[in-house]
Amino acid sequence: MTEKVRLKVNGQEIEVNAGPDTSLLSVLRNHLSLVGARFGCGLGLCGSCDVILEDQVVHSCDTPLWSVAGKNVRTLEGLSSAGEPSPLQRAFIEEQAAQCGYCVAGIIMNATALLERNPNPDDAEVRTALDGNLCRCGAHNRMVRAVLRAGGTTAAAESSR
Repeated sequence: MTEKVRLKVNGQEIEVNAGPDTSLLSVLRNHLSLVGARFGCGLGLCGSCDVILEDQVVHSCDTPLWSVAGKNVRTLEGLSSAGEPSPLQRAFIEEQAAQCGYCVAGIIMNATALLERNPNPDDAEVRTALDGNLCRCGAHNRMVRAVLRAGGTTAAAESSR
């Protein structure tokens, strides 16, 4: 049984017809064609599906649609402005922080939330914030440098090389 659920995605009010227990990830990818968040484990353990709900990072694979009704969801696609990458996305490009890219959207969403809470984190804070995101390619050190660069901690970024 489907029902209409209203929410805000990347600043736009939308209405979705789906079952209330449909995962937010499924709605984003299959109903809205927002494919930045990826299906990884389906259990909320890997972080590849992470999005920002209000001001908290959530695993969209195990977040039911009913729980986001009336709330604001931000995805990777919502971080750029006028087609330009966000400062964090630019830093990921400059540091060549993505290898295969599968985990990167979730990592960028976690890093975005961190930088919104603390615009100038240190190395340990970045590593703690990204601890729940699995990257099998071994690009974590480059990702940490990218977050530090975006946060303006260039000295810390240089020391983690």
